[in-house]
Amino acid sequence: MSTLLPASHMSGPAKTIQPAWVRISHWLNALAVILMVLSGWRIYDASPVFKGFVIPANFTLGGWLGGALQWHFAAMWLLFFNGLFYLAMNLVTGRFKRKFFPLSLRAIFHDLLDALKGRLSHADHSKYNAVQKFAYLFVMLDIAVLMLSGLAVWKSVQFPLLRDLFGGYDFARVVHFSAMSLVCAFIVVHVAMVALVPRSLLTMIRGR
Repeated sequence: MSTLLPASHMSGPAKTIQPAWVRISHWLNALAVILMVLSGWRIYDASPVFKGFVIPANFTLGGWLGGALQWHFAAMWLLFFNGLFYLAMNLVTGRFKRKFFPLSLRAIFHDLLDALKGRLSHADHSKYNAVQKFAYLFVMLDIAVLMLSGLAVWKSVQFPLLRDLFGGYDFARVVHFSAMSLVCAFIVVHVAMVALVPRSLLTMIRGR
């Protein structure tokens, strides 16, 4: 005589997709980036890189230049140390190679075309498609450029070689602003994708 088992029993325990260290560092990085962007906009308004273009005060953080700088540097250290932890853990655990590679231009264009046609599968949240791999690798590189260009602006006299690598103080500011803009673009696209596939948000909260 057969016995019917509950569905939850038959399916077994839920698989952990995102371990705790990934989830915690992800949300800390997100917090640090948002704080840096909002305070950075206030710093930018004090001396605009592009004349005639300023950020509305309601979208900035700090209230005044001194306050914005304090927020910016506090978030900078959070992003720096948490980012190093995230990168180190990805390398040590082998997650970096497992999650982001292999990757090719052919795969990126193929998955991008499928995404535009609404045919890209999101059934397996344990694997990134080629577009996700590229986007995450790109934002990691962009944040590195953001940090280095910011250092070239902040400590221009102490790091003259770094300043010169960015084309001088003024051009380092342009690079810093451009890198920030690309991070903002990534956030907009990332949030839009999460809205389309809300289960990915639950995965990053619960890990399963």
